[in-house]
Amino acid sequence: MIRFLDPWWLLTLLPVLAMAGFYVWRQFRKRQYAMRFTNVDLLRTLAPKGLGWRRHVSAGAFLLMLGALSAATARPSVDTEEPLERATVMLAIDVSLSMQAEDVEPSRIEAAQEAAKSFVSELPPTYNLGLVSFAKAANVLVAPTKDRSAVISAIDGLTLAEATATGEAVFTSLDAIRTVPSDGADGAPPARIVLLSDGYRTSGRSIEDAAAAAGQANVPVSTIAFGTDAGVVNIRGSSQRVPVDRLSLQELAEQTKGYFYEAASVSELKQVYEDMGSSIGHRTEPREVTQWYAAVGLLLGLAGAAMSLLWTSRLP
Repeated sequence: MIRFLDPWWLLTLLPVLAMAGFYVWRQFRKRQYAMRFTNVDLLRTLAPKGLGWRRHVSAGAFLLMLGALSAATARPSVDTEEPLERATVMLAIDVSLSMQAEDVEPSRIEAAQEAAKSFVSELPPTYNLGLVSFAKAANVLVAPTKDRSAVISAIDGLTLAEATATGEAVFTSLDAIRTVPSDGADGAPPARIVLLSDGYRTSGRSIEDAAAAAGQANVPVSTIAFGTDAGVVNIRGSSQRVPVDRLSLQELAEQTKGYFYEAASVSELKQVYEDMGSSIGHRTEPREVTQWYAAVGLLLGLAGAAMSLLWTSRLP
């Protein structure tokens, strides 16, 4: 079905219709004048011999050309069904103050940012990717999308805050996955959560509850630990030890059938999604066919001009 993306431009058809009406009026006007003209022999010498109905064809082609070009200005389109991959990966990055520790060069947060961006660059472009940051609470910075630049920009803009709500990061990521539209496909999309953190939960729901929720949703959580047991940060003028909580992160991964890493390489991170599977939906998208209308208008104009030159030796 043809529809127009800028229908107000169809108002340009009004002058074309007015011109067509004027042309018809002129033809009737000529006929009435011919009926009043008594010198028939002289009239025959003035009118082109045998032209008949052909004199209207080139004018009709010219008017149809104008109509096609007017319709083209309204951006005609046809609806097409585009296949859409629903598989989704959520990145959850710890932005607690302990992530400023420099026991991992140049710092835990910068190392996590670089690992996250490397992961983004390797993820198949057909997959949806979202971003969650978490400190005292968890927030969706980028909803699941195929726009990798939006995710990279959000990763570069991460800022640190107090506390660590690891469980909330998982719950928030699960909520974001549920927002992926079905687009006609059955069931939830295949999904994974990749959580980058240095450790101990200090806020929000427990990691055990989060693992149970992820397991029930059949969403594996892979975790990447950043830091060493010798990590130290300065908070409000006080030096505090911030050892990494490997045990909790490893248990979260194991309970959800994900993977646990320490300083994972890009090749290792491919394990996270290489067995994820696929879920294809279909979304109806308008596809512009303006060029079709412009091409038809051009052909009609050329045809009208050719007929006019052939029959009257002049352009319409």
